[in-house]
Amino acid sequence: MNINQDHPPKWAHSFLLWFLKDELIEEVEGDLLEKFERQVEMTSLRRAKLHYWYQVFNYLRPFAVRGNWFSQFISYAMLQNYLKVAWRNLLRHKMYTFIKIGGFALGIAACLLIALFIQDELGYDDHYEEGDRVYRLINRDDSQGEIMKWTAFQAPIAEVLTKDYPEIEKVARLIPYNWFNAGSNQFRPLSAEENNHETTFAYADPELLDILEIPMVYGSAENALSEPNHIVISQKIADKYFPGQDPVGETVILNEELDRPFKVGGVMEDFRADMHLKHDFLITLEAVEFWPGEQASWCCSNYNTYLLLKPGASPKELEQKLLAVRDNYMVPFFKAQNNQGADEIAMHHSFQLQPIQDIHLHSKGIGDYYRHSDISIVWLFGGIAMLILLLAVINFINLSTAKSANRAKEVGLRKVVGSFRINLIRQFLTESILFSLLAFLLGLVLASAALPFFNSIAGKSLVLPWVDWRFYPILIGSLLFIGLLAGLYPSMYLSGFKPIQVLKGSLSQGSKNKQLQGTLVVFQFSISVILIISAFVVSRQMNFILNKELGYEKEQVMVLHGVNTLGEQLPTFKEQLLQLSAVQNATASNYLPVSDAKRDQNEFWKEGKEQEELGFGAQIWVVDEDYIPTLDIQIAEGRNFSRDIAGDSTAIIINQQMAKKLGFDDPLGKRVTNGFRPPFTIIGVMKDFHFESMKGRITPLCLELGQDVPASLSVKLEAAQVGTAITELSSVWEAFLPNQPIRYTFLDERFAKMYEGVERTRKIFTGFSLLAIVIACLGLFALSSFMVEQRKKEVSIRKVLGASTASLFQLLTRYFLQLVCIAFIIAMPIGWYLMHKWLEDYTYPVDISWDIFLIAGGATLLIAILTISFESLKAAINPPIDNLRSE
Repeated sequence: MNINQDHPPKWAHSFLLWFLKDELIEEVEGDLLEKFERQVEMTSLRRAKLHYWYQVFNYLRPFAVRGNWFSQFISYAMLQNYLKVAWRNLLRHKMYTFIKIGGFALGIAACLLIALFIQDELGYDDHYEEGDRVYRLINRDDSQGEIMKWTAFQAPIAEVLTKDYPEIEKVARLIPYNWFNAGSNQFRPLSAEENNHETTFAYADPELLDILEIPMVYGSAENALSEPNHIVISQKIADKYFPGQDPVGETVILNEELDRPFKVGGVMEDFRADMHLKHDFLITLEAVEFWPGEQASWCCSNYNTYLLLKPGASPKELEQKLLAVRDNYMVPFFKAQNNQGADEIAMHHSFQLQPIQDIHLHSKGIGDYYRHSDISIVWLFGGIAMLILLLAVINFINLSTAKSANRAKEVGLRKVVGSFRINLIRQFLTESILFSLLAFLLGLVLASAALPFFNSIAGKSLVLPWVDWRFYPILIGSLLFIGLLAGLYPSMYLSGFKPIQVLKGSLSQGSKNKQLQGTLVVFQFSISVILIISAFVVSRQMNFILNKELGYEKEQVMVLHGVNTLGEQLPTFKEQLLQLSAVQNATASNYLPVSDAKRDQNEFWKEGKEQEELGFGAQIWVVDEDYIPTLDIQIAEGRNFSRDIAGDSTAIIINQQMAKKLGFDDPLGKRVTNGFRPPFTIIGVMKDFHFESMKGRITPLCLELGQDVPASLSVKLEAAQVGTAITELSSVWEAFLPNQPIRYTFLDERFAKMYEGVERTRKIFTGFSLLAIVIACLGLFALSSFMVEQRKKEVSIRKVLGASTASLFQLLTRYFLQLVCIAFIIAMPIGWYLMHKWLEDYTYPVDISWDIFLIAGGATLLIAILTISFESLKAAINPPIDNLRSE
């Protein structure tokens, strides 16, 4: 064992020595150290340290704990008395008890839910034994005045890294994109007749199974992808197609390509929910070449690359060494092609190693296939949790100090009979911890009840960790900390009363701490107003995105999947569909303006300028002649494709952004090239439309007329006949593909799915904003009720002297409404600034207009008025005699 590093956790050892009896220390230390060393050898240092903590907590038992450590703080008899008094006070003031505990419980439940969410987000890709040595390779380029990052590399990258860098233990490539057989396919075992549409296919090197420590159910990681045309399937897929069998060696067919079968090389466990990878099928890259010479060429970037470094290797040093890949391979290749971008690559291109644990939360600005969360979301929700809990603590402080007059005589009498201030502080802290205990118990119940609903909104499968022993010390520690935090100021304040003042009755009019209460109420409602403003802005931005004119028609467009198995029958199938009354148009293409569709990025130049000018990147999509009319894309200049014009086989239609990049005044008839195809002739310019997330700008795009058989067919339906259309389409499908169930999606649903993460954030944000308002209003209601109670006689006297109900209502509510207005004035600039920063992520942000603040302020003021009106109106309307009988 390395004595410099492999030692028990320092804090756990110190805690053990603090509470353990002296006569047991030597024996227990030796015993725990032996267990710790065995755990390090059998598992890992991290697990050994966790187990050590567990053993320490196991010794928190009467036989092992020092006998007088607790009694030095407080005697059991005194504790019993404190709890009895606290319980009586709790039952005597039921409304205030309900608000204290209820507000606390709501805050704790919210914190628990958000803590589970944050723990899940932070736990992505954190389960690997060698996770500290696993990295993803990133391209970095700053040639355009901004830093661009992406994950796709050229095919030879794995061979070069393995050969030239001894500090790299293993390299594996992965193609997760919708490309060749990666993405989605029609799938069936050879022995079955029916095809099924399956997704999440990816190409992978055999080494990926080892680098990502993917457990195998059948077969071995060493051999599962080691031979050509091998495929690894997940346990879920194995159970679906080969129930109760070991499918290793079985043959499966993709897309009815009987001349190219695949053999199942292994079955892997289903990918964990907390992995950034989401694949049920891995197709081997062994002996794969997508076109002649592809595996040796540095022209095209299609491979994500994962590295396992050797122990002790420095990622930062390796990043510098990797520049040799640029200088020795990439730059010479492009110079040999006379590509003017070679010098730009030499000056501005570099590499970055991204730890695998960072991929889920720290991939903002990195172009890759996967949907990620963002660390800012974690910070945002963590901040909201703390604010909600703080609002509940403020309620407790406000109500405790506001009710000080009710406890003043108790404090005075205790001091007269000899109680010290420290004893009173202990008493009030004990009461606070009792409130905290009850609130935590109720909060756990509320969190358990709300968890299914929260999961449905957040898209998670969170559970309360009842079986994890670490949950309980954290819970107890939080209970004590929050109880002490909430009770500290009230205990100091209440214990400071002078007996002589109390017994003379000088505190009979209630708390003198009105300024502090007002400040805390302003703080509470400032937070609430900021959250309301934020919720309004987020909702408005989402509505703008989902309803903005996109430049194409996404409504009533049904996308049929798996039509590639039709082969030469596809044109006939399409014609049959066009004869249906509910079908307006149809187009066959894998390329659609939603982010999960197929993409193909090429570099383009004006014809003849390849060796003189820098190229630029543009998407090139293969479509048919009905693509533009089906999606209602507008042509700004020129014309659409036509099968009747032979020259259209080498024609393209570009968008306005590509026209700007090319710099043509009149692009029609001009020719462009991508360097490895015959030049294209521009026959049309379409208006720009949004084909990626609206967080980014519209980029160059061109369409070409294709001859291949795509996997998707998009059908534009009559709005009033969608239900009929589905039935009729299913009948036509059954006639052509009886052994393949129909599968379809709608384009508008796939568009909305692009913004699932933002929509979930909006719902969670709005929900917790409303919860914050509820907690703040509970406190306001209790405070206003208490103030009304204290001023009942004053109100009655004023009424006897002729005061109107309206003037009395104004008297009782004015102070609190002033506080809410001050809170609104403070919250406005803060809310505007925070939302302005959030909207910077969007290329097309909404305006933060004055009506948002008007609605937020009006809503807050209305809620506050309704909150304080009940008791105020009741006091103003009641007959004066009810409060003056005893005078």
